[in-house]
Amino acid sequence: MRHFLTLKDFTKEEILEIIEIGLEIKKDLKAGIYKKELEMQTLAMIFEKSSTRTRVSFETGMFQLGGHALFLSNRDIHLGRGEPVKDTARVISSMCDMVMIRTFEHSMIEEFASYSKVPVINGLTDSFHPVQLLADYMTIKEYGMEKNLVVAYIGDGNNMTNSWLMLAAKLGFELRIATPKGYEVDNAVLRDAMDIAQQSGAVIKVMNDPKEAVRGATMVTTDTWASMGQEGEKEQRIKDFKGFMVDGLMMCLADRDAKFLHCLPAYRGQEVSEELLEDHADIVFSEAENRLHAQKGLMVWLDRQRG
Repeated sequence: MRHFLTLKDFTKEEILEIIEIGLEIKKDLKAGIYKKELEMQTLAMIFEKSSTRTRVSFETGMFQLGGHALFLSNRDIHLGRGEPVKDTARVISSMCDMVMIRTFEHSMIEEFASYSKVPVINGLTDSFHPVQLLADYMTIKEYGMEKNLVVAYIGDGNNMTNSWLMLAAKLGFELRIATPKGYEVDNAVLRDAMDIAQQSGAVIKVMNDPKEAVRGATMVTTDTWASMGQEGEKEQRIKDFKGFMVDGLMMCLADRDAKFLHCLPAYRGQEVSEELLEDHADIVFSEAENRLHAQKGLMVWLDRQRG
């Protein structure tokens, strides 16, 4: 049995296999073919952080695969309200076939997984957002951009940055990260990525100049400057991130055929301009849709690992 907590735990071949399963399922869906690979199975979805894309994609995906998804907010269960995480994990995993958790502390999902009898999926923690990166790389493959890929990530050194570091290190492409001073990437995650990159051939660069990062890149991406739980820092962050908005002028520094990705929700006029987001709306909203297909691929892959 395998859990999906961070891309660090997976090989290049396994990551690509998950994405290929997702692409195959997507192709079937577009042709009106529904393969009920998870028929009569139940996915418990635990949300300590709310979400649009995570809720809709996992619930819809499980339904299309023939199973059922349970939405469990922190108001619906005892998790964090008196019952230890390990007890909740034992109970839920005795009744459900798979668990997806979207929460704050990464240590919480690690503890839950250590006591779970069924696969646990990280739907997002403050440290990593690996399911988003499956969708992002699926989108890159669909647009035929995986060859000679150079990704520029502009913004906060957050869970998306950490996940891009793991994906680049595992798959072996070039990643440039530009953050404002004081918002750099986590040193431990960076060290791990650099160690893995020595084997994969990935090129990883971190800096504080967004223009330097974007120059010649084939893919440019960003994320919100103030994530959930950081609302009180929003005004200060807007000041600190001055010059980090990805707009048409910044994109002019990238490769002439470069594309823009955003995990959404997007705050126009902050991390991305209205005009640039709309110019790249086709790929950005294909990326959002691919959350559904990539996660279906992931759930099917995890189920197959159990034999």
